[in-house]
Amino acid sequence: MQENHVQGKRQKKKRRRSENSILAGSILLCIVTLTAVTVCLVAVFQYRAIQQQNVEVMNELEEVRLVEEMSYSQSEVDALLESAVAKTREETDAEVSSAFLDQLKEFMESGESTTDMLRYFFTDEVVVADAGRYYFFPILEQLAKNTYDPTAFMPDEDGVMHYYKEGERISHKGIDVSRYQDRIDWEKVAEDDVEYAFIRLGIRGYTEGVIMEDETFQDNIRGALKNDIDVGVYFFTQAMSVEEAEEEAEFVLEAISPYRVTYPVVIDIEAVTSTNARSNELTSEERTEYCIAFCDKIKEAGYTPMIYGNLKTFMLLLDIEKLEDYDKWFAYYDETYYFPYDFKIWQYTNKGSVSGIKGDVDLNISFE
Repeated sequence: MQENHVQGKRQKKKRRRSENSILAGSILLCIVTLTAVTVCLVAVFQYRAIQQQNVEVMNELEEVRLVEEMSYSQSEVDALLESAVAKTREETDAEVSSAFLDQLKEFMESGESTTDMLRYFFTDEVVVADAGRYYFFPILEQLAKNTYDPTAFMPDEDGVMHYYKEGERISHKGIDVSRYQDRIDWEKVAEDDVEYAFIRLGIRGYTEGVIMEDETFQDNIRGALKNDIDVGVYFFTQAMSVEEAEEEAEFVLEAISPYRVTYPVVIDIEAVTSTNARSNELTSEERTEYCIAFCDKIKEAGYTPMIYGNLKTFMLLLDIEKLEDYDKWFAYYDETYYFPYDFKIWQYTNKGSVSGIKGDVDLNISFE
């Protein structure tokens, strides 16, 4: 029994040593992770200091970068930042380092993302994060910029965004709907000060390519017009050729011919997450060509064409330089937008609430 007791004590000590070893390893891993994050954040701000002071290091980094857009993975961004922090330590003084340590604390406390920080110091470029990579697009001087004052956008107590000029509200409240909103009481929608509605007219299937009308289109457009709500329509494209894009436009034109459509006729261009989507391999040049074909067909019929998309749509999926002649409807869900170029309508949330509609609905603000 004495021998069993001794063996038991040895086993307990062995377990304690094992547990302590695991605990020590976990603590070490946490320290290493925290250190890595800290170094990365320090690098961001020190790299910003280089840019702001126009020192030689920034010039060297800029020479490496191409004039056209570049994309970087997270590991490549980390490597660039680590290089920047090493050089900054050699070339910046204590006052600058102290200032950036203060900035580091502020960013860490506010929980800013890597994307937010990159956008903070690359102010002359559009930074797009997608699928674990970062893309940098120089802001093109030849393209029209939006002139909205970010401080003039103000949400009311219901979260509805308004835009003011010289103390007067000049913006217009709108929604966009499809079958996902189910049955809508348009009388109540009108009573909730909705001035216009974009109604999904239809889609082209992303696997078989069949054109289908949205099953709620007829009820929605009739209900909106009956209650004096201005109407626009949108079509979700999956065109694989100019011919298919024109086919989509003709389908839309035929469907709206009985109705008074005074707002734009929109082509909805978004990335499809399905791996077997027929449009997955399209280039930006091809998408742009098909987009133009749709818009021109709509314009020929006397309507105003418009392109709907988010940051990825306009910067990655399309060649925005070739789309200067077409109005844009920009989707960006935040209190402020991030897009330098001109747009006519901003879809600022997909979690809006409107009387007469059950559940969430997209809210839009327009300026014309």
